[in-house]
Amino acid sequence: MKGISILGSTGSIGCNSLKVIEHLNEFRVVALAAGRNMQILAEQVERFRPELVSCDGECSAEELLKNLHSRGVAAPRIEFSEKGLIEVATHPQAETVISATVGAVGFVPTLRAIEAGKRVALANKETLVMAGELMTEAAANSGAEILPVDSEHNAIHQCLRGERLDEVKRLILTASGGPFRGNTKDRIENATVEQALDHPNWKMGDKITIDSATLMNKGLEVIEAKWLFGFEAGQISVIVHPQSVVHSMVEMVDGSIIAQLGKTDMRHPIQYALTYPDRKENCTEPLDLGSLSQLTFEEPDLEKFPCLGLAYDALRLGGTAPTVLNAANEMAVQAFLDRKIGFGEISRINAAVLRASVPQPATTLENVLAADEWARSRAIMMLGRTASAN
Repeated sequence: MKGISILGSTGSIGCNSLKVIEHLNEFRVVALAAGRNMQILAEQVERFRPELVSCDGECSAEELLKNLHSRGVAAPRIEFSEKGLIEVATHPQAETVISATVGAVGFVPTLRAIEAGKRVALANKETLVMAGELMTEAAANSGAEILPVDSEHNAIHQCLRGERLDEVKRLILTASGGPFRGNTKDRIENATVEQALDHPNWKMGDKITIDSATLMNKGLEVIEAKWLFGFEAGQISVIVHPQSVVHSMVEMVDGSIIAQLGKTDMRHPIQYALTYPDRKENCTEPLDLGSLSQLTFEEPDLEKFPCLGLAYDALRLGGTAPTVLNAANEMAVQAFLDRKIGFGEISRINAAVLRASVPQPATTLENVLAADEWARSRAIMMLGRTASAN
């Protein structure tokens, strides 16, 4: 059986990945990395018996050991923090690494997995947003394969199978529109945390759900698509598709549009990434075309959702500009979730930090980490001013 490691095993993608792994019955879980949810991690250790696990610190490790002891389960080797994440990502018996952490924490471990020549099933879009050039160069040097797990990029990957890239006119990423589609700008500006977390179609973690509400998630996906598929900003479009049945499309130079349709279930793109280039019977329900009443599409409103436009700006600026935008956004979203700023402040903080930055080449780890640190510090300063004003 093929060895597999998971970064972010207790999150939504991680848990769904383990369901897919059980269904396929061709992978052996050799290492798992989680944050602080030690109850779920203990359940996963009991079920899959990995050789190595990583958590965020010693307190979490002690909690994990108590959980395992109460279950009568022998503890695997336990590591902490970034060192542990890197060891999980580079485990010698792992042929495939699922990168499913949230935010920049997954950047260095995913880079190390790529440098080690692993097949990386990528659900952590921030890694390519932060350092797409660095990541793709590392993959070219090591022979590593990066396969997208995000439903939109996974759909693009499927649509491009067998197509000549010089015959592709543009990539079309679909967006649900989030919970505020159709709302007035004023209502969006003053949205509560609870309203922003009430996604109409997908069940996701808090951070990505807020990003979906601001459309920043789609902006980050535009940047990710550039590095996954080699297309420029002007060749990557976003269209709002509230039903979330068409996961993305590719328009050819002759006007033909190829689309990938499916249920709103992340197990499908996860399995595709794990079994590629083969397709195997899935454990998900098939899409019932006869039950679909309508499929609608509309252009995104950049005035109501300025974060999407900021992502295009960062992509065109290049270098570390996407790194800066991603870091500022992580800080602003967390401040909103902590109820320190209003929903409308997220885009304003992002814009201010991006405008204040001077992009540097994103070709070294040092440059990327320095840009990330600078942006977080700048965002903290601006968030402090915003909180004081409120």
